[in-house]
Amino acid sequence: MLRREFVTVRNRLTADDVREAAVALAQHALELPELAHARTVAAYVSIGSEPGTPVLLDALRARGIDVLLPVLLPDNDLDWGSYDGEGSLARVQHGGKMALFEPSGERLGPDAVSGADVVLLPGLAVDGRGMRLGRGGGSYDRVLARLERAGAHPALVVLLYDSEVVEHVPTEEHDRPVRAVVTPAGVRRFAGN
Repeated sequence: MLRREFVTVRNRLTADDVREAAVALAQHALELPELAHARTVAAYVSIGSEPGTPVLLDALRARGIDVLLPVLLPDNDLDWGSYDGEGSLARVQHGGKMALFEPSGERLGPDAVSGADVVLLPGLAVDGRGMRLGRGGGSYDRVLARLERAGAHPALVVLLYDSEVVEHVPTEEHDRPVRAVVTPAGVRRFAGN
């Protein structure tokens, strides 16, 4: 129910709203010290009315950062590939699910994310504890569990709209907090993460 409410609000945004927010979001994200020092960043390609990532992806590449993008597997886990510019993406329809833009080159394997210095996460909301509400498919829960098993501790950052930073989101035992949220208005950090 809560997820549907956030999606409904996003779906009311115009293409101009999404574009303007994406530029502001990228500017704030690029000011993060974690990104300034990163060699590898795992990110994602926004779709529809999600907070836009294309400007940010290209800016990271321009800085010489290796950008990894997810490839959705049939079991909802994620493989990874390198982002080499917009031309390196293919639109992939996943059965009855949404179409995603994924890297068309070599697959690096699900464990490739363990080498990232920063993981930029999609989400629908985050609360004051840094707990993220995802879309409900479990793909990023698997990524976070994989990072934990590997002993990897990249900076976890969620990209959202300002209205999606809320007082409380429901959590489950396996949920992990993020270090920061970037919105078009700025960056908010969470204590202890």
